[in-house]
Amino acid sequence: MRSLAIALMIASVGLTAAIADDTCSAQANANKLKGADLKKFMANCKTVVQIACDGRAIDQKVSDEVKDTFTKQCIKGGLGR
Repeated sequence: MRSLAIALMIASVGLTAAIADDTCSAQANANKLKGADLKKFMANCKTVVQIACDGRAIDQKVSDEVKDTFTKQCIKGGLGR
């Protein structure tokens, strides 16, 4: 449980920087990532964005009926798709 809390804190710091700068796609393009590096970066970025979107849903007290739609749209925006 403690390691999960530490991982979430680290992810939230990275997430703040990621959301403040650009979407995952924009960051990947800026760094000119291709192939396996791009795939790994996007997977990691998606995880961070998903954690942030889940947090936003909780902060905004989104109801269970619309939480899935809210989270999907949030992730889509964070990934830049």
